[in-house]
Amino acid sequence: MIINNISTDNPKLRAKALSNGQLSLSLEYYYGTKTVYDANLDKIVKRHDRQKETLHLYLWQEPDTVEKRRHNKEILGIAQQIRFDRSLQFLNDRKGFHIKLNQNINFYDYFKNYLDNYTKKDVKMIKMALARFKDFIQSEPEYKPYIFNITPDQLNRDMMKNFVEYLQKRSKGEGAKSCFQRFKKVINHMIEHDILTKSPCNGITVRSDGQYLRKDVLSEDDISKLISFNDPNQNKEIRKAFIFCLFTGLRFCDVKDLTYANIDYSNKFLKFDQSKTKGLSSASGVFVPLKDEILELVGTPAKWETRNSLIFKLPCHATCSKSVNKWVKKAGIDKHITWHCARHSFAVNLLNRGNNIKTVASLLGHSGLKHTEKYTRAIDSLKISAVNSLQGFKTIGSPMAS
Repeated sequence: MIINNISTDNPKLRAKALSNGQLSLSLEYYYGTKTVYDANLDKIVKRHDRQKETLHLYLWQEPDTVEKRRHNKEILGIAQQIRFDRSLQFLNDRKGFHIKLNQNINFYDYFKNYLDNYTKKDVKMIKMALARFKDFIQSEPEYKPYIFNITPDQLNRDMMKNFVEYLQKRSKGEGAKSCFQRFKKVINHMIEHDILTKSPCNGITVRSDGQYLRKDVLSEDDISKLISFNDPNQNKEIRKAFIFCLFTGLRFCDVKDLTYANIDYSNKFLKFDQSKTKGLSSASGVFVPLKDEILELVGTPAKWETRNSLIFKLPCHATCSKSVNKWVKKAGIDKHITWHCARHSFAVNLLNRGNNIKTVASLLGHSGLKHTEKYTRAIDSLKISAVNSLQGFKTIGSPMAS
């Protein structure tokens, strides 16, 4: 199917119907005719020389909602702009024309389309990167002309430096670094698809001390206080799952997908593959021994459940984090605790009891000691705080002693 082309367009924009109710967009380039040998006819014949480029852009075949119609309009606009840019590049390659490309693509639309087709688990961070960039543009007077529309060639090195400075002022811990890394994913995607020829982010890095633990951790006393506090209105599944993470070091993305099949009840251990590193690291498989209290907390499948049933029936991450934060405050603990703090607390409390750093790294599923070493620095900080908490005294022989 050809979409809104005229006879002289080269390449032409085409659409192929998919079984999921969408149309896959592609470009078809026409290179004229070529002479080939046809074995079936046993003679030399002329064939049309066409090549296809898949755009990885999709339309709804039957847009029956306002949202779908809006989506089709935005995506079709991007596809038509790409087709136009490719036609200029096509002329440039074949006839030596030199025309500046990609002046009319709206970077925000391109980013939004990238998001719509993104399927990996860090999609929320990709969304945050776009939101942060828009906030940055709005906060800087010199960039006000770009609030609604900015073209790829307007993304320059100075702007990226200022964007990084903005991220570092606004974000905590590894947030600025993570956000900029996701932003660069989209920039690299544009380079791969010939929208940009060079990355404006080259040579620009985010200052970050990855060996410093910035988040609060729950001490063993805090954990005891937390477990002792009972709120009849608290979501019991969230409560159980968070306690489980405090004693196993699991991330939220792993505990929410945990099934009874991951538990070896007879040998008392947990075995699972980390979502974050599955297929990417040799240390993605994690083995964690379980205390009797934790096995009791987990329980066994109900009569209507199977070994593949989820252990914890949890709502979304935002709801769980909000519930934990309320729980911590009601328990009288003056710390900012997120769900991921359970993992940090697990590591710090193990090291605080003198356990070997290699053992802790293995329990956390770290492939090396680099990411585990930040917890040893947290231990040093706790020791300093403990010593400073001692009652002061007058030094013997000092003027105050007399």
